[in-house]
Amino acid sequence: MIVLHPVLELLGTRDFDLWPVADPGAYGFLPLSGRLGTAEVGTAVMRIAECNNVEPADEGHPPGPADPLGGFLHGLLTMEDLFAAGGLRVTDIATGVTFLPGCCNGLDERRDWFEVLDGEGRAGFGHDPSPLAERVGDTVRLTVDTDRADSPVIELPVTDLRRLLAEAERDLTDFLRSATTWTTRYVPDHATAVADALARALALPTEGR
Repeated sequence: MIVLHPVLELLGTRDFDLWPVADPGAYGFLPLSGRLGTAEVGTAVMRIAECNNVEPADEGHPPGPADPLGGFLHGLLTMEDLFAAGGLRVTDIATGVTFLPGCCNGLDERRDWFEVLDGEGRAGFGHDPSPLAERVGDTVRLTVDTDRADSPVIELPVTDLRRLLAEAERDLTDFLRSATTWTTRYVPDHATAVADALARALALPTEGR
């Protein structure tokens, strides 16, 4: 059995007190879906905001507010191009092999999976490790790390991958719906703007939430 989840990269434990979060523990990945608890949604929102809490290259970009909440959300709410570190995690339950997104990969890059299915037939998803997906006839081969000669691989039928990708989109849509509700409670003065920014970072439509 092969399972696929959209996952957000977490960097581990840190002090954070702007809203309730779940302790992420060590470095890892948080699967995103509508089944997350309130604190886990808070962790996800924190991490996506953190991914965009950077100094913009544009000198004309407005400075951040002085208050801690406004300052932390400033990049998320004002940057044009938003980023959510992570991607799609594929696990072969039978063998225990897991295909993870590499460094610098974003959840928006999951669109590249359709390049594997319907385009050039291959796509990479970050580095350290360097995962690669390739279509070989009616099968998709997932190489966990192309930098390793002995890298584990996962193979699955194209039809199964299409189904799993559709399920991942539903999971992300359900997560966004939960996060939108979350914003009205924990960041009410920024609720609509944060929800819209989360949708952009996840490459999801903003309407219909």
